[in-house]
Amino acid sequence: EVQLVESGGGLVQAGGSLRLSCAASGFTSDDYVIGWFRQAPGKEREGVACITGHDGSTYYANFVKGRFTISSDNAKNTVYLQMNSLRPEDTAVYYCAGTKRALLRLWVSLYAYWGQGTQVTVSS
Repeated sequence: EVQLVESGGGLVQAGGSLRLSCAASGFTSDDYVIGWFRQAPGKEREGVACITGHDGSTYYANFVKGRFTISSDNAKNTVYLQMNSLRPEDTAVYYCAGTKRALLRLWVSLYAYWGQGTQVTVSS
């Protein structure tokens, strides 16, 4: 059974940084994609970045503006999201999600497996 567990969220001042981690288990091949999504109160869930298990190819939402970096350590079965220059509008619950479809996209419907989320709060 696929399981995803996020960690690393917290409270940070504007301009600060956080690194989120997603520990993944249950994938039986490298034909998968791990994505980071976020959802703020009253807003739709939106994709942030994703990475392929096969070759580490990455894709980012335009709003990231170079501030965030997704990476992976396959030996540790962990995907990271490094978030720099955080803004109050980045405040949201951040979710790690997985799909067995090897599509480098940030379509919410594509992802069948979801973690429980980790809260990121950026103060003004």
